[in-house]
Amino acid sequence: MTGTVGRLVRTELVLMRRDPLTLTFVFIFPVVTMLIIGGSFGTSPDDAFDGTNPSHWYVASYLTVVIAATGLIMVPVHLASYRERGVLRRFAAAGFPSWSFALAQLVVGLTAIAVSSALLLAVAAPVYGIPTLHHAPRVIAAFVFGALAFVSIGVLLGTVLPSARAAQAVGLIIFFPSFLLGSGGPPPHVMGSALRTIANYLPLTRLTDAVRAPWLGLGNATASLIVVVIVASAASVVAVRRSAL
Repeated sequence: MTGTVGRLVRTELVLMRRDPLTLTFVFIFPVVTMLIIGGSFGTSPDDAFDGTNPSHWYVASYLTVVIAATGLIMVPVHLASYRERGVLRRFAAAGFPSWSFALAQLVVGLTAIAVSSALLLAVAAPVYGIPTLHHAPRVIAAFVFGALAFVSIGVLLGTVLPSARAAQAVGLIIFFPSFLLGSGGPPPHVMGSALRTIANYLPLTRLTDAVRAPWLGLGNATASLIVVVIVASAASVVAVRRSAL
């Protein structure tokens, strides 16, 4: 069984490197936008950023952009294209275990997130510096559960949408408002009350808070971490059931 999943993972990793959409949204978009937005507000502590260095605020925030891009764009488009071309039926006919494909997608998604996050930090380090990590266990827990949540959401989207184009359209529609309101856009303090209210209900907002606050020493963000854990648990269970071959 382990060998079966391993072969699937290796194949998926090769295919991922050949996908321009993946390379753009998972590996390039977060880095480029982090460099642009992170430099737009300077490096002096600002009350709009809870008294922190704005560039450090965005370095911490953009790790969750990587997670969202992987879960909302890469995974569903890839999975929906497989369903559209009948690849999943061929996997089932070849005798792959029903859980193997979901597990392979999870491993590939988490691998993409890890590599892209490392790339983002490597680029940020000489430009803005890496913010001091105040509460590492909480940041790591939020990052891991957040990655699990969004990859599982991506698997779920890929199993319910009829085609790769539909998955791409829906993924982008979900991703960009979440990105602008929940992590990569203006800080909450400069948003209007209506936008702040909407942002509070977005899973990406909760994930960003759960990563950024303990990283920058702005608080524990326990409530946000609990929400992320609940979303990860529910989404992973549903995704495994939906993706059974």
